[in-house]
Amino acid sequence: METSQELWRRFSEGLLWRGGVALDLSRMRLPRGFWEASTPLAARALEEMRALESGSLANPDEKRRVGHYWLRMPELAPEESMRVAIVQTLEKVGQFVARVHSGQVRGERMPFGNFLLIGIGGSALGPQFVADALGTSKDRMRPFFFDNTDPDGFDRTLSAIAQTPGGLAATLTLVISKSGATQETRNGLLEAREAYRKAGLDFPRHAVAVTGEERSGLNDLARAEGWLERFPMWDWVGGRTSVTAAVGLLPASLQGIDAARLLAGAREMDQATRESDLRKNPAMLLALAWHHATGGRGEKDMVILPYKDRLLLLSRYLQQLIMESLGKELDRSGKVVNQGIAVYGNKGSTDQHSYVQQLREGVANFFVTFVETLKDRAGASIEVEPGVLSGDYLLGFLLGTRQALFEKGRESITITIDSVTPEAIGALVALFERAVGFYASFVNINAYHQPGVEAGKKAAGRVIDLQVHVLKHLLASRGKLETAEEIASAVDAPEEVEIIYKVLEHLAANHRSVHKSAGSSPQSHRFGVDP
Repeated sequence: METSQELWRRFSEGLLWRGGVALDLSRMRLPRGFWEASTPLAARALEEMRALESGSLANPDEKRRVGHYWLRMPELAPEESMRVAIVQTLEKVGQFVARVHSGQVRGERMPFGNFLLIGIGGSALGPQFVADALGTSKDRMRPFFFDNTDPDGFDRTLSAIAQTPGGLAATLTLVISKSGATQETRNGLLEAREAYRKAGLDFPRHAVAVTGEERSGLNDLARAEGWLERFPMWDWVGGRTSVTAAVGLLPASLQGIDAARLLAGAREMDQATRESDLRKNPAMLLALAWHHATGGRGEKDMVILPYKDRLLLLSRYLQQLIMESLGKELDRSGKVVNQGIAVYGNKGSTDQHSYVQQLREGVANFFVTFVETLKDRAGASIEVEPGVLSGDYLLGFLLGTRQALFEKGRESITITIDSVTPEAIGALVALFERAVGFYASFVNINAYHQPGVEAGKKAAGRVIDLQVHVLKHLLASRGKLETAEEIASAVDAPEEVEIIYKVLEHLAANHRSVHKSAGSSPQSHRFGVDP
């Protein structure tokens, strides 16, 4: 175990402040010669990142570039048309938001005071993180989200909107989907449309689309129905890296968050993470620390512990960014590697009373990333003890937890920001985006596609297809009760009997015409429709 003086020296020599963020790796047990041994990995990752930013294909199978870095510095875009599109979209967002805030763009009955964002994955997680981190009681508009296809979730959100001044009539709806075919988003759109209809409101007069400009059913629908506005989603910006595109900037700006400051923070961090000296590049240091902690094989999970309520959603946002990017079966040469880093988290000091016990004394299958915020609050704080503020305890718990873990051989990274500002949020987004790209290079995987997500969508489609056939059979056999096995055989899917049983259960619980008889086991339950 290192002495306190050795730790102090390591902390002092290794602490890096760049782009408004401090990175401390002093509680990572990096072996002697680690930096020298990491130089070839870092050099390759930097070269690949330079090629990516210059416009090389990130997804050869999809013939697609990845250019979220250009959003913060349009002059880097490899084509003039891209640069112009980025600049014009930023201007369009600003102009539209100004017209909404002034009341020039308004609902059919009154000005807008809320917005409802309908999206899934990166189209919702990034905007939610930004909204929660930077929202205040003085927001220009109140944000709400449909981020799932849960009917009860729709009802809860609509009920919350109904409690606001003006309710749904004062709500602008943003529908975000690149193709318009994402099922969860489409379902949310249909649910929202029906809610507006029941309220006697014309949905297109309250709707905005953020979608692809070509081959997008949503774009076609918004144009045909005369929605209030349409903003582009480009093929070269993935959902999980779209916070600094219209996907994230439009809702943030409507809420009253300064999008220019968010972009400025991301741009400054981008500059810092282009540094060729790996010891001065915060994203490279972060990615190398991940590579060390996980053995380059995902051997340990990443625990995100932000000691700030405003950063509670950081772990959810990073789950998608990191796990969807790095969780891959095959490397770029087609070899089976099953890569990835599992991410989970809570917030400090709630973690102190939930799972720090296991982190300290349980299975050592993780490393921690602490996120510290120096500034406690905007105003003055009371003393909870002589000379001690509430925020002092928050710092005490962070440092105490970090020390308690280190004493047990648990490694941790500490990231520090001065305060939760648009610049700091932009910098954190850019820091982790770049670190993900570097790590993917280290382990030779493609961080920018997601075949597993597509496989899940196809499987879900198969379930819905089975349901259609099952319901058709039940309606054609009114008055007859059958087991799941009998129904599976009748629809020519005997190998899908378990899925069909689950479909039948759900139909019986939600479709009044379908009934389930009593039985002692799934095999004896019978289902049918009244004659």
